[in-house]
Amino acid sequence: MHTITLINGDGIGPEISDSVIKIIKASGLEINWDIQTAGADVAAVEGVPLPERILESVRKNKVALKAPVTTPIGKGFRSVNVQLRKDLDLYANLRPCKNLPNVKTRFENVNLVVVRENTEDLYAGIERMADKDTAESIKIITRKASERICKFAFDYAVKNNRHEVCVVTKANIMKMSDGLFLESYRKIAENYPQIKKREILVDNLCMQLVQDPSRFDVLVLPNLYGDIVSDLTAGLIGGLGVAQGANIGENCAVFEPVHGSAPDIKGQNKANPTALLLSAVEMLKYIGENSYAEKIECALFKTLSQDVKTVDLGGNATTTEFTEKIIENL
Repeated sequence: MHTITLINGDGIGPEISDSVIKIIKASGLEINWDIQTAGADVAAVEGVPLPERILESVRKNKVALKAPVTTPIGKGFRSVNVQLRKDLDLYANLRPCKNLPNVKTRFENVNLVVVRENTEDLYAGIERMADKDTAESIKIITRKASERICKFAFDYAVKNNRHEVCVVTKANIMKMSDGLFLESYRKIAENYPQIKKREILVDNLCMQLVQDPSRFDVLVLPNLYGDIVSDLTAGLIGGLGVAQGANIGENCAVFEPVHGSAPDIKGQNKANPTALLLSAVEMLKYIGENSYAEKIECALFKTLSQDVKTVDLGGNATTTEFTEKIIENL
């Protein structure tokens, strides 16, 4: 039996976590959940939103499923997401992005993957006030991290029968930092003759994504561009409520939805568990439980095809009703 850390988050986190646990259990797969709490409520009691016990649990179990945790904007404690990625060296952010049945979007045939470097760039958070009117933020790009994420992207492409890896930079302006990322991509690409290569500037990419996203397969990007582009691609398939994510390192991995904790609908039985469920599906593939992953994904797709959807997707099903229908379709 697998033992997996479950960080059930705050806001709607506990509700959608409960939904996913029930669906996985109904699929027939037994998992021993090591349930860990994090976030604002924990900070009020334990002094920090991400206690060391959570990091110890993930290091021990190697795999975690994480619901959203609130991060205050401009004040308060450091992002739990950022801290997890840093402390556990989860260097690869993986965001599969494909259309879902009966979820109306502007485009069809969207099926791409965003691979985002997760540990450096402007997200290193190295900032200072040069004077009272001037703030500086330092962009860190290293050869080691750049080559590592590019190798991850190519390996993912090979394993998942993808045909192209496109590198995204602004190397025409930031010739040293983004230039180093591009140089690293070119070096790694030489080892994968079976995979097509493409280079594009991030502004051009964004334009082309909203014209015809089917032009792209696997994208590999530095941290900041990856953050922005991955949310853009989520918008192509119906929004953050259906966008899955994973943060993967050498020794462990954390799977999580992209959306926030939505405290405004907490406890109202309105939350959409789809993004967390799809993240759990990716997690099951990661641990080798491919048949259960496929079974759950098919049940979700059938539920959506039957027009059973939560409010955010234009339906009227509650979280409970949506969950029960997926279980019925299993």
